[in-house]
Amino acid sequence: MHLNEAVLCATAPSVSGSGPGTFSLHDIQTGTSLASWKQTSAGLHCAAAVQTRDGQGGFMLAAQQDKSILNVYNYQKDQLALKIVLPEKLSALAMDPRGKYCAGATAQGRIFLWEARSVASGIMYNSWDAHYRQINVLQFTHDGAALLAGSEDSGVSIWSIPKLLDDALQNELPTPYCNFTDHTLPVTEIVCGVGSFPSCRILTASVDHTVKLWDPASKALLTTFYFPQPISSVVWDPTERLFFAASADGSIHQVNLFRQREGKFSHPTMEAVGGAGVSDVIRINDTEPSASKKRLISVGEPVTTMAMSLTSSMLLAGTATGLIHVYDIASHQLLRTLSSHKGMSITHLATMLRPPDLVGHISLTSVGTNDAKENIPVRHVAPFQRIRDAKAREAHEVSLILPQVEVCFACHAPSSESAVDDVLQTTTSSVFSYSREEMIRDHAFFVKPAGAGPEATGVSLQSRVTELESEVTRLKEQLGKAKGINDVMWDTVVQRLVAEGKEKGGQKGQENGIAMDEDGAEGKRRRKRNRT
Repeated sequence: MHLNEAVLCATAPSVSGSGPGTFSLHDIQTGTSLASWKQTSAGLHCAAAVQTRDGQGGFMLAAQQDKSILNVYNYQKDQLALKIVLPEKLSALAMDPRGKYCAGATAQGRIFLWEARSVASGIMYNSWDAHYRQINVLQFTHDGAALLAGSEDSGVSIWSIPKLLDDALQNELPTPYCNFTDHTLPVTEIVCGVGSFPSCRILTASVDHTVKLWDPASKALLTTFYFPQPISSVVWDPTERLFFAASADGSIHQVNLFRQREGKFSHPTMEAVGGAGVSDVIRINDTEPSASKKRLISVGEPVTTMAMSLTSSMLLAGTATGLIHVYDIASHQLLRTLSSHKGMSITHLATMLRPPDLVGHISLTSVGTNDAKENIPVRHVAPFQRIRDAKAREAHEVSLILPQVEVCFACHAPSSESAVDDVLQTTTSSVFSYSREEMIRDHAFFVKPAGAGPEATGVSLQSRVTELESEVTRLKEQLGKAKGINDVMWDTVVQRLVAEGKEKGGQKGQENGIAMDEDGAEGKRRRKRNRT
């Protein structure tokens, strides 16, 4: 029994090919085509996809090679859903794993960050100059906490998403979490390991023939792997036991990150490869040539992109001639070749579970003959803003989509327990479990006003109004008493000041009169002495 796994690929015209490319979905076991979306030509690292999850439909994005246009497709329809006009032509595109944010980069080294969550607003959260040359690849970490960019200037920069979204830092120039500058030529690929940032590890590939392993937590280089040819694509096993590095000459090297070592008592043990830092350089073909040859897959055509099956048992290699080769990882045996895109160039490869809302297909979990696209709503993607707008960002409100019903808790909240039951009944068929008790508890905590219990009726509301009117009357009485006290205090103070003023005036008049009398007597005495 297999997982109904599918392969999503994007194509673009090759040097010798003509006509626009496509998005296509193939069955990984048989190679048959499941669906196709035409009239789109995404360049290398310029396509992204969000899977159907949490009762919401998935979608695909493709930045066009020759124009500043972003094409949007839904799994439920085989036609173009939306054309978004971008501020600039993009050289790289990435979506975070949960489909909340979209990042685009340009040939001038600039990065744009938009919101693309379930109820999309298209708000441009930030835009900044990250590198001084073209950015070749963008990649989010698995938890969506950081964004990585690899450039033609041979640098790799890491940006913290919370800092890029922080309102308090919008007027400041964004600064990277760290920069990796050990490559000497353009960076061609970035792969993030499992784990939350910065505890995860990172692989970067470059034209300088190297793939480097980094530790973001310590911001240090762990190991350098040196290859005979420039590396164009890298894919990493989810368990981080090994990775594959491909080059334009058609060679795919398997690099094991562990090796067997003879331990005590001749018992073999496994130990990690590398990790010694800047001085730790592992040359792939120089050590154990025979073993390296066993780990080499010769495709015979330039490899543009690679992917690994969800079970980590198959390796998929897309070529510049439009072929997709499927290899068994354990034996390196070629299992099948998908040649329906021959003449084009494979620019994007990804593996996923077959979307339950895929156009023309019936959901395996649906009841009766209902089509899955009738049960799963089409996820809305709004046009992305071309400039940063502070007013739109301040006015933005985040809504929540529940399966089959959109509930904006600011405007359309249920007002009674029966309404809660209606919402709960609608959502019980979704992919997650939400009990009635949890729904009522959360509704009472987040939605209902304080003091309004489940038994709130018109009578209780009227009694509440009466209580509030009584409270207003009581407050008015207290205000009148306070005003009376204030008037008494004011009159007392004023009368006291007036009385003190009068007393001071009388004393001063008496003193002036005495002084005048003394001056008059002295004058009379002087006149008498002059006469005699």
